[in-house]
Amino acid sequence: MDSNSLYYSLELVAGSGHILTLEQRTALESSLVLLKKNYKFSRVLFWGKILGINGVYFIAQGRGEDEMKDKKNLYSLNCMDWFLLPPASDSMIEEVSKATKGRFMGDPSFVYEHQEIHRQGKGNEPVNEKAVITVTEEKRLAVSVHQIDAEVSVVPRGAFIKSPRGLVQLNRSFCGLSEAEARKLDNFLHFRQSKNKKKSALDMGDWNPAMDYLDALSDDIPKGSWSLQFEFARKVCVLRSLLWFGLTFYHVPMTPQHGYIYIGDGTKNLDLPFML
Repeated sequence: MDSNSLYYSLELVAGSGHILTLEQRTALESSLVLLKKNYKFSRVLFWGKILGINGVYFIAQGRGEDEMKDKKNLYSLNCMDWFLLPPASDSMIEEVSKATKGRFMGDPSFVYEHQEIHRQGKGNEPVNEKAVITVTEEKRLAVSVHQIDAEVSVVPRGAFIKSPRGLVQLNRSFCGLSEAEARKLDNFLHFRQSKNKKKSALDMGDWNPAMDYLDALSDDIPKGSWSLQFEFARKVCVLRSLLWFGLTFYHVPMTPQHGYIYIGDGTKNLDLPFML
């Protein structure tokens, strides 16, 4: 959610229990302004927080000219001092998946260790070699934020447009979805590079290349991984992810106001296919 409307946006997702203390809100409203100035971001989003056993990570996301490609994630332990997270590479994701398990500890310097035994040699005397994989919790945090963003970040259809130069930017003329449109998952999109196959010509009757370059939530597998409800006297559309518990998206129909926040323990619900 945009830092400029943080106080208002937090009220709209409070129905999920996603709240911040008065001290945290006050600290964020001032520190995110300085963060935007110091890093020269076009805008700053409060992404959410990941709950650890001994501490909490507050996450912010800075956006550049291209809203999709020019993204940097930062974390804080006190809502005031921010530290840049490293980009999640394929090798880092593989190491984290092997070495980490359980909940976050809340200490970015905490080290996870994982031993692997490789059998080498031929004949009757093979040699076993041990390989130790070490991963800091800061790397695990970077990978978790990257995966949550890639799998469940949501925007309404038309909120972002793709220019002829390929830049993804805010659509200044976006006035929001109608209430009827907001009731359909087809009108909510994943804010990531498209992964699904292109639709056939019969399914592209109202296709717009400037807006329909993202994947719709209705195409997610398994079906039923999203909960769509209207709250605040049916004035606010709220989406909740059942794949990543804690991800909540809101949109006020007929207005450009929308955003999402994640507040959870940073673990994926792998039991979802058996719950549906």
